[in-house]
Amino acid sequence: MNSYLASHLDIAPQAATPAPDGGPGVPRAADVEQMRSSVRDVKVQMEGDQVHAYLVFDLHGKEMSLDLVGRLGAADGYLKFEPVSGHIGSLPIPQSALESAVKQLMASPVNREKLRLPSDVSDLRIENGELVTTYR
Repeated sequence: MNSYLASHLDIAPQAATPAPDGGPGVPRAADVEQMRSSVRDVKVQMEGDQVHAYLVFDLHGKEMSLDLVGRLGAADGYLKFEPVSGHIGSLPIPQSALESAVKQLMASPVNREKLRLPSDVSDLRIENGELVTTYR
């Protein structure tokens, strides 16, 4: 899975919805764009019924990490990710902000097409640390 991600996906980590003026504690759109273009490493592990993604990126010359844990699934022919927890570095991301960011990321028209499942796949899930695919 890690090889596939490295060669096929343009992963864009988002910790919060960017605000045009930056707002207190919220990254500006330019900050999010810089994170997108500076992802240096991505590792994915499947543990129990969850997927654990760890990303390393540069932000204004500083190395940062994004650690996400969640559950995979399928809905209406698209990949679904339900976040369980997340951290930027050692700082936890509040659940409401995490859910909002993932929802916005998955609803984006650009990302939506990347998340479309093949027509013969009806479901995806992690079971006992393995990806289980159900076909029609």
